[in-house]
Amino acid sequence: MPIPSRHRLAGCAAAVLALILTGAGCAAPAGDAGTTGIHLSTATPAARGDIDGFTWALYAEPPVLDYLYAFDYPQNTVLANVCESLMRWTPQLTVEPGLAEKASNPDPTTWVYDLRPNVRFHSGATLTADDAVASLNRHLDPELGSYWVEDFKNVASVEKTGPLQVTVHLKTPDALFPQAMANSAGTVANAATMREQGRRFGTADGGLDCTGPFTLGKWEQGASLRLDRFDGYRGKRARAGHVDFVFLPDSAARTNALLTGEVDGSFAVPPESLSRFRAADIGTVHQGQSLTTVNLAVSDLGGTLSDVRVRRALMLALDREGFAEGAMRGAATPTNSLVVKDIWRGIPEEPVARELAALPPVKRDLTEAKRLVDEAGARGKKVTVASSPLGPDVALLATAVQDAGRRIGLDMEIRTVAPDAFTALFSDPEARKGLDLFPFTYYLSLSDPLAMYGNFRTGQFENYAGYSSPEYDALVDRATAEYDPAKRGVLTAGLARMAADAALCLPVAEYPGPMFLNKRITGAPTGISYMYAPWAAEVGAP
Repeated sequence: MPIPSRHRLAGCAAAVLALILTGAGCAAPAGDAGTTGIHLSTATPAARGDIDGFTWALYAEPPVLDYLYAFDYPQNTVLANVCESLMRWTPQLTVEPGLAEKASNPDPTTWVYDLRPNVRFHSGATLTADDAVASLNRHLDPELGSYWVEDFKNVASVEKTGPLQVTVHLKTPDALFPQAMANSAGTVANAATMREQGRRFGTADGGLDCTGPFTLGKWEQGASLRLDRFDGYRGKRARAGHVDFVFLPDSAARTNALLTGEVDGSFAVPPESLSRFRAADIGTVHQGQSLTTVNLAVSDLGGTLSDVRVRRALMLALDREGFAEGAMRGAATPTNSLVVKDIWRGIPEEPVARELAALPPVKRDLTEAKRLVDEAGARGKKVTVASSPLGPDVALLATAVQDAGRRIGLDMEIRTVAPDAFTALFSDPEARKGLDLFPFTYYLSLSDPLAMYGNFRTGQFENYAGYSSPEYDALVDRATAEYDPAKRGVLTAGLARMAADAALCLPVAEYPGPMFLNKRITGAPTGISYMYAPWAAEVGAP
């Protein structure tokens, strides 16, 4: 059960990978993983026939399915098949038209979305610009508290400019905003239904009214949730008549359900069970680009870690290779970067390579680490690391950094907290008090490295340690305002170098999350695009 991410606030307590997430940008095509040494694919073989239905395992029950709060694996795995966004993330992790058949950018602070005609909601109503305006404006309502509000930080207004046209006015150019329209930030639902249901929208009592290939069916809280095929869907008819999602938080139970055929597939494959899955005759393990890294977040720049030399020493002392091979069962690759290497594809190679070559080495160097600790006068000083009984890899990473610190003369303490308290670390500064580091896994919701490195700008929600640098902020602003992906990528590589020099977060491993399908079904994507695109519609008989 990989480490929870900062990104998905609502559901990451039980996370299997609760590893976050923001198309026109620095695309990260899947394929051979290149430097990771792990072969990645974009999809399983295409389905050839229809099926009555299939069963899919989630590691946790979605607390709600309102797109405003769809900020973690369970919610998005389900919601992507029920609701659609203005744009769509493809299995190749590029962006293509979704509910909007066209997106245009007449000037740097204006985005115009022309909607497809004759699109039906599940209730039978027809999609109009009013629905899109209402859906986007919900993110701007502070009373609703959207988890995607950061993607709207530069939005000045959203208005209807035609029966099927929506225009978004920005306060300043923002290259991440149009990319975010392919994830939950760009979701469109029926305005009338949302008004009528209010706070019940997206709950087991209220339901949903969207345009995707499946409708929300019976939700048995604590057990399962069914999606039923929507025959009025605008696109290709789903091959399965229904999908049953079962909630299996216990990794052993989830493993057994998959290996016995009780469940047909899952994106939540426990790393500790990978050898059993790979040896099984009942199905196949696949790996795709998940844009996911396992890291140690620095949460306090005022204590022992206030000296950058101590933070750098911990990076050098950490046995990242041992963690990737041991805790992650060889499914991960040790890294010195906060983003996966693939995400830099399509960006000028020379300037990016120059910046990335300056990152600290992956290989452990205890001698240099001890020297830095002694130079900083930090020998014997305390560093407190959070852990939690969420899964073996959480505890193993906390133990690994404890061992690393002790080897270089630091007084390392592990503080174990309950899952709910661990989840609070990602949203509540008070919960982080007294902690210097905590493990977290981070997945991007955009194919753009700026989505990670922008987090260290002053005042950003995920700037856990409260880092502030006018120079860094200015470079983030320049990169955000740059619509040319190549130029933006070069600027972002500079941010990567600055973040590494300041050791703002300690990267550990790339994790291309494994998925499992039994032989009864095929067609699912293998990469993280399933979070925001209707993946279940492609699943059918081999």
